[in-house]
Formats: sequence, structure tokens, C-alpha cells
Amino acid sequence: MTSAPRPLIPVDPGCAARPLRADARRNRERILKAARIVFGEQGIDAQIDDVAKRAKVGVGTVYRHFPTKEALLDALVREHFSEIAQFAKEALRHEDAWEGFCELIWRAAERNAADRAFCDAVAFTDCTEIVRASGLAHMTEDLMRRAQGQGTMRLDAAQTDIPIMMSAAASVMRNHPSEAWRRYLAIMLDGLRAS
Repeated sequence: MTSAPRPLIPVDPGCAARPLRADARRNRERILKAARIVFGEQGIDAQIDDVAKRAKVGVGTVYRHFPTKEALLDALVREHFSEIAQFAKEALRHEDAWEGFCELIWRAAERNAADRAFCDAVAFTDCTEIVRASGLAHMTEDLMRRAQGQGTMRLDAAQTDIPIMMSAAASVMRNHPSEAWRRYLAIMLDGLRAS
């Protein structure tokens, strides 16, 4: 029996408003860059010590920027969803909405497959607020409505189906490090296509 997804720790809006000194900004970027690699390889069980070592900063420096491991993961997940939101903006430019939708899903899945921690985060946490804040939910819904209007997507498909589909793909990515997720994602996409 699995527990209900837990929301990621919300970011303190006051932290984002305060400008950082140049050296602090550089350290923060080094920490995020190192964390992307360490968490991407090791998943959410990665240790802050490993991030600090890779970033070539002290553990205290990491904690000054990110008071908990969850806060660091939250920053990485937000960054990841912002990147996928950019994919959605590009997908919206397609005249054929189904083609744009499929391109978005495949690009997002490719990006997810390269990041073990993100797969863990999507499987075990509620990312709804982050997806909304990034604009991804709204853009995906627009794309789906267009595809339904063009007769290429099932009329009963809903934007809420997408997080479930992507969580399922992430689960396959986590449990079967091969390329098996591609087959299951293709099957799920076929399930959304209008017959």
C-alpha cells in the first residue's frame, strides 16, 4: 500500500525577492548544477554531502541556500517543470495539435528519463502546484482542446490524465532502466488518440 503523494515544500517567496551577492549567486548556481547531476544519477536518496563535494563548496554553503534536502529538490523540480513548460510553448505552435501534443509528451519523457530524482519526485510527491505555476497545465489543456477540436484526440481525454500518464512512465523509468518506458508511453498515447 503506497502513501498519498506529499506536496513538495513551498518556496519562501521572500527568499526569491532578496538579491544575492555575485559570489553567493555563483555558489547557488554551482550547487544547482551539481545537484542536477548528483540527484539525476542517484535519485532522491542522494546526499547533500555529495552535492557539496561536486559543487566544491562546504556543506554549510549548501544549507545556507537550501535549508533542507527537500528545498533543494523542490528547486530542481521547479526548474525541470519550467523547462518542460518551454517545450509546451513550442508544441503550441504546431498547426496539427495532436502532433504538437505528442511532441511535448515525448520531449518531456526524454527529459524525465535522464533524471532519476525527477522520476522519484513525480512518483512520490504532488507536483500539481508547481505544474500550475509553470503554466504547463494550462498550455497542455489548450493543446488537448485544440486536438479534440481537430478530431485527433479522444473527447473524454482530460488534462488531469497527463500527470497520471507521466507518473506511470516515470515509474517504468525508475524500475526498468532500459528503454522499456518508450513502449508503454506509445501505448498510453495511442489510448488518447481519437479512434
